[in-house]
Amino acid sequence: MDSALTHYDIVVIGGGHAGCEAALAAARLGARVLLLTINNDHIAQMSCNPAVGGIAKGHVVREIDALGGEMALNTDAACIQFRMLNRSKGAAVQSPRAQCDKVVYQRRMKHVIERCPGLFVHQAQAVRLRVDGERVNGVETEFGDVFTAGAVVVATGTFLAATLHYGLSAFPGGRAGDPAAGALSESLRRDLGLEMARLKTGTPVRVLGRTLDLASLERQDPDPSPGRFAFREDRSDLPRLGGPELPQHPCYLTWSTAETARVVRENLDRSPLYSGRIHGTGARYCPSFEDKVVRFAERERHQVYLEPEGHFTDEYYLNGISTSLPVDVQWLMVRTLPGLERAHISRYAYAIEYDVVLPHQLDRTLAVRRWPNLFLAGQINGTSGYEEAAGQGLVAGVNAAVLAAGRGEALVLGRDEAYIGVMIDDLVTKDIVEPYRLFTSRAEYRLLLRQDNADLRLMRRGHRLGLVSAPDLARLEALEAAIDHGRAFLQQHRHHGRSLWELLRAPGGRYADLPGVPDLPARAIAHLEIESQYEGYTERQVAQAASLRRLEDWAIPPDFDFAQRGISTEARLKLERRRPLTLGQAARIDGVTPAEISLLQVHLHRPRRKSSDSAPADNSAGEAPPGGPGQSRDNQ
Repeated sequence: MDSALTHYDIVVIGGGHAGCEAALAAARLGARVLLLTINNDHIAQMSCNPAVGGIAKGHVVREIDALGGEMALNTDAACIQFRMLNRSKGAAVQSPRAQCDKVVYQRRMKHVIERCPGLFVHQAQAVRLRVDGERVNGVETEFGDVFTAGAVVVATGTFLAATLHYGLSAFPGGRAGDPAAGALSESLRRDLGLEMARLKTGTPVRVLGRTLDLASLERQDPDPSPGRFAFREDRSDLPRLGGPELPQHPCYLTWSTAETARVVRENLDRSPLYSGRIHGTGARYCPSFEDKVVRFAERERHQVYLEPEGHFTDEYYLNGISTSLPVDVQWLMVRTLPGLERAHISRYAYAIEYDVVLPHQLDRTLAVRRWPNLFLAGQINGTSGYEEAAGQGLVAGVNAAVLAAGRGEALVLGRDEAYIGVMIDDLVTKDIVEPYRLFTSRAEYRLLLRQDNADLRLMRRGHRLGLVSAPDLARLEALEAAIDHGRAFLQQHRHHGRSLWELLRAPGGRYADLPGVPDLPARAIAHLEIESQYEGYTERQVAQAASLRRLEDWAIPPDFDFAQRGISTEARLKLERRRPLTLGQAARIDGVTPAEISLLQVHLHRPRRKSSDSAPADNSAGEAPPGGPGQSRDNQ
């Protein structure tokens, strides 16, 4: 085959949510990209829940949008129910969530990818990564084709050596209807020597809506004024599937019963989870229904949400009753649910086991440390969820393009900059023993990392990368100008001896209640209300983030010997395994104590002093930065 057809700047393996964002980001940065996927018609498929967003996940989707990714725009085009979760709670934990038409979502993303200049889609299964020295130089497919590349992104989701479990029956498969990728998993072990593990997840049954008694169930309507995920404008000329705006649909709530639990308990011996057939670790926060019955035996009932799978289908997703019990038991379980006594199951539930690469082997660009032009993104890194996968895909795609081009700014996000930064830092520093999912509680600076300010935090970064357009940047600048104007006015004008800013900051303060204030866009007003009321808290978090950056600025040499006096054996083994690049990363490794971080500071400081003592008096190179460990030299 002609080398023009077989060589690409970047090859992306996998057409799921991580692979889509990686391929689009790299191509939009000018790289020539090949996207390899097992089935072109399953690109961006919503294999599990037909929803995007939720607690912390909604933050990630808005961050993806602010950095120039596609998920938010695609979600808005496919949305059939939009809700802002936690409206009654604080701004830091409010999160947007959208039910999507899964077919519209998949088809639009596929069309975006196919029309993207420099991006080429090819249906084939990757079976081997080829290496040359310390670099991955190509990908071999099941057809014997070899595609060479300057960088490779692996985003294989749940497909690596995957097994589907329906009761005590097991079948190879990456999801229902698609084959597993066993050969590629073996190549990662054999050819690249990567350390891998086995995880497990699952999905519930789908049922036909016309067989349900929806009128008897609690109805959950969308927000009265549906919002959008994307800050940016959709300037694509793609045809709208189903009209300019899809109709909004309700969800419904029912509950499991004592009879549901009885059916499960009587069939636990037929569960692959409890009979020892499944060896992979599942997620504690999203257990199978049989796990709920066993672990929470005192609870009489559990919530089950009926979520529409789309405007052009009558299928409903039963959120909350994921199971791997045999199919005859699934019929019994479903028909014990109020309102589902005559339900027809259109698709069975199942569990899936799959291989992952333990992510401590990566750096924060998502490159494999041992193979610096190989990037991993999504569930292969031990995460769960479309949103976590897409966020990683964007980062991996940008950094693969930067590496392949030999120029540009790498995308590394700090814990104080983005939830994506929190997630990636957790992956490379913490023990991943179960599928990882983001929560707002994982972010130390969640008052700074709100979903409403993602564009203010990150859109300039996206524009600098080359992924955010000038018109979108101009809209951001107009918003910033409105916020600055409003803040200045409130701080400079007084009413009854108090500044308007103080009045807004008081409990229950509302911009609309202040006298003589200028007209501002709704988003600017909302931002000012949040900023004023959380001012003291955010100032403390800004100071804490500055302290973190001082530790992040203190680099640990790659060959540093962690066998130092005072460092425990547990801490030394974990430090040697993860090889943290900074003291900040070292401090976040489970089992490394603050006292041991202080000792590391001392041991790292000593060689600097020795270097300084032998240097000329006017040469400060090698001295510890003034003002304490990790002070950036740029701030001297």
